[in-house]
Amino acid sequence: MKQEFYYPSKDGLTQIHAIEWIPEKEVRGVLQIAHGMVEFIDRYDLFASFMASHGFYVVGNDHLGHGKSVTDESRLGYFAKQDGNACVIGDMQQLREDTQKKYPGVPYFILGHSMGSFLTRQYIEIYGKGLAGAIIMGTGYQSAATLIAAIGLSGMLRKIKGDYHRSSMINNMALGSYNKAFEPARTKNDWLCKDEAIVDAYEANPLNQFVFTVNGYNNLFRGLRFAEKQKNLDKIPKDLPILVVSGGNDPVGENGKGPRLVAESYKKTGIQNVTLKLYPDDRHEILNELDKKTVYQDLLQWIEGNL
Repeated sequence: MKQEFYYPSKDGLTQIHAIEWIPEKEVRGVLQIAHGMVEFIDRYDLFASFMASHGFYVVGNDHLGHGKSVTDESRLGYFAKQDGNACVIGDMQQLREDTQKKYPGVPYFILGHSMGSFLTRQYIEIYGKGLAGAIIMGTGYQSAATLIAAIGLSGMLRKIKGDYHRSSMINNMALGSYNKAFEPARTKNDWLCKDEAIVDAYEANPLNQFVFTVNGYNNLFRGLRFAEKQKNLDKIPKDLPILVVSGGNDPVGENGKGPRLVAESYKKTGIQNVTLKLYPDDRHEILNELDKKTVYQDLLQWIEGNL
């Protein structure tokens, strides 16, 4: 059974939209999903339904600036006036707290894809205690110098142009090169996956067709910088099982380079159970790829192995 609901955001203004997929049988575990940039939680319906059919309660929310958590078009790709990144992660934690009241003592997993992987990497540094496992999907790795420059530029534009400004320059710097490896390309989003129907549906939906505000980008870059600092990595519970998983042809992760660096950083930090899995021919959205049934089974097997 699939149900939608709302709960108050940490920004003090927004009602956060969420969806739960409830199994018909006894709940074996909980999986919370953090979606990516310029998308929304209902895009995970097929995978969530698959997990629910195997006895997992699945839940996820539309982050601030995304999906049905947005009531005004101007707020697409906008987080919050103050501490936007912390508000987004706080909303994830609020959803977990509410869910754990419904299912106390049940193993709790979190999966973050793309921007959601950046959020989840921060999340496990702050709220990792008590999780049964974390899946970091479609992630990337940026150098400290790159992130500091990006934070400075987006921060300057926030001051000059205002939080709601949409900068084509920053957008091109962040996303502009992703489709190059697939040219001559059928669409500007061929980098997402090889399934043309998925790409066409993505392009047809206005909730997938906006440019992030400088507020959103500045918060995103700050969050990435936080996630990569060693003092924050050291706060992840050493016994937390982590699966880093990605497409081998994913430009966000530079064809596997980023996920490898993330997995290595966890191992160097002393986390005992870190697995890296790359699907050689898959692009960014492995849950939507042509081999998605294999991906679903692999994720189910990993989660069941850590119940």
